[in-house]
Amino acid sequence: MDKLLIKGGKPLNGEIYASGAKNSALPILAASLLSESPVKVGNLPHLNDVTTMLELLGSMGVDVMLSDDMEVEVDTSSIKNLDARYELVKTMRASILVLGPLLARYQEATVALPGGCAIGSRPVNLHIDAMSAMGAEINIEDGYIKASANGRLKGSKISFDPVSVTGTENVIMAATLADGITVIQNAAKEPEVVDLVNCLISMGAKIKGAGSDTIEIEGVDSLHGTQFSVMPDRVEVGTYLTATAMTGGQVKIKSAKPEFLSSVITKLELAGAVIHTGEDWVEIKMAIERPISTSLITGPYPSFPTDMQAQFVALNSIANGNSTITETVFENRFMHVQEIARMGGDITLKGNTAVIEGIKALKGAPVMATDLRASASLVLAGLVAEGSTTIDRIYHIDRGYERIEEKLKMLGADIERIS
Repeated sequence: MDKLLIKGGKPLNGEIYASGAKNSALPILAASLLSESPVKVGNLPHLNDVTTMLELLGSMGVDVMLSDDMEVEVDTSSIKNLDARYELVKTMRASILVLGPLLARYQEATVALPGGCAIGSRPVNLHIDAMSAMGAEINIEDGYIKASANGRLKGSKISFDPVSVTGTENVIMAATLADGITVIQNAAKEPEVVDLVNCLISMGAKIKGAGSDTIEIEGVDSLHGTQFSVMPDRVEVGTYLTATAMTGGQVKIKSAKPEFLSSVITKLELAGAVIHTGEDWVEIKMAIERPISTSLITGPYPSFPTDMQAQFVALNSIANGNSTITETVFENRFMHVQEIARMGGDITLKGNTAVIEGIKALKGAPVMATDLRASASLVLAGLVAEGSTTIDRIYHIDRGYERIEEKLKMLGADIERIS
């Protein structure tokens, strides 16, 4: 099993390009099931989760053609079955996203209950309840969601409590081909939801209100193919900005959309970073030797993203002063804390809050990745630690970061993948 070996203490300097956003690519690939003609999706990140989603479509008989530059053409005219099998679904929770499109277009779907990161309960019942409200009949048998509809799904009023990103996306996709108008209240406002909606509109969908907490979808008879480029990954950009704030140095990230990162940029500026932005780039320079401690509370967009929480635990562990980080989105999302503590971090957990006393330096140690973002925080900790850090189970990192060691090497880090 691959590991990462990092020798800490080198500042990051240089330029890199942001990759496409996994959390936008996955729902957009699922949305291709709604189209009667081929859909081309560009700027796909080269990640395990994206590969799994393409395999999932292929296993249904969908024709998937991938070009060298990570553009894929999806043609559903050859679809043979409407099953999302467990062996593909178990590694990726986002596979639940095929439920809405399959029900809307084919009035039938069988989807294995999902796997993915081990973060809290992340209930699928929000999806099931929403599809039921739109007229689907749903049974859970032998670990599978078996869903069917008698004719088209019906427009409905759906309210999410709590806010669910994939729940919002599933209902939007299902509603595009439903009979009548669907209104989603307490909808997720994430930029990735807006990206999906923009793709669906280019396929002929009628959707209003994306990016607000109320989204209205008027069902149409059919959707057609399109060519669409996935937005840049704001969490990847945030991760590299945070790494630079920790190591010192100056890094420019191109093909980025800093407007979606304002909560992270604000916190990094409070930590002592000097940040400049353009329409599609962001540059960070660390003017002080050690970052300043910065407390935060995670929340749904536009609040501070839960997917950046672990990286800021790492930053605060070597910052000047004390801080608290409170996680409100997912339970059980502090598994990285004990690993950073193995490197000398002074962190105490009190319920859903980490209390962090910054120390001058972490010490390299063997650590283990537990989920996607936690593993990124260990990479960041390794970049600033004295000595060598080995990170095990890095398949978690590969689910969400494209060639992380290559990009960090380009910026001057001493990092390599070993087996």
